[in-house]
Amino acid sequence: MTREYHQTRFSPPPGAADLLLIRHGRTEAARPGESFPLKDGHGDPALHPEGEAQAVAVAERLKSDPIAAIYVTTLRRTHQTAAPLAAHLGLTPRVEPDLREVHLGDWDGGLYRIKSAENAPEFQRARTLQEWGEIPNAETTAALHARVHAGLMRIAAVHRDERVAVVVHGGVVGAALALASGAQPFAFLGAANGSISRLVIHGERMIVQGFNDCAHLD
Repeated sequence: MTREYHQTRFSPPPGAADLLLIRHGRTEAARPGESFPLKDGHGDPALHPEGEAQAVAVAERLKSDPIAAIYVTTLRRTHQTAAPLAAHLGLTPRVEPDLREVHLGDWDGGLYRIKSAENAPEFQRARTLQEWGEIPNAETTAALHARVHAGLMRIAAVHRDERVAVVVHGGVVGAALALASGAQPFAFLGAANGSISRLVIHGERMIVQGFNDCAHLD
């Protein structure tokens, strides 16, 4: 009898950490002449009601997953997004400061959204050069990537052979997947609010297993 070899499904290698990178829900709108509250220089808006609904949808999607821990950043939109899932699983979210959103300098507090909508010259240069540092007094792309890498590796080191939910920001999802794939720095920008991406970390190796999954939001 001839032996048969079939295709198989991916499973994380032994000792790997399986990270679900969840972008926080939609936040309240930016308005000209007003600033979001700031936390350590970062804009810190609350979730919009639609974002609260997205957080509930994330929780419904993942409540039966074998999630060992939930991580959030220093910014409240990640805490609010994580809350429904944490309640389902009976977990207290842990804070990983290095996974906070890219610091947008003079454009934090909501101005970034306005400048991007206006297609301001600095915004155009940032997108073309894939360099956050083109925004006045903003963090550089290299600095963002360095701290995101450090934060991810810290989480992976304490969660070998476990799945972890990590509620973060669009810029952080983009940085994480660019680092993992070797893609251009801005290649994975644009993850939707409430979306789920998946990154498996085994030692220094990072494996992209999903990006911008929104099935639970339809």
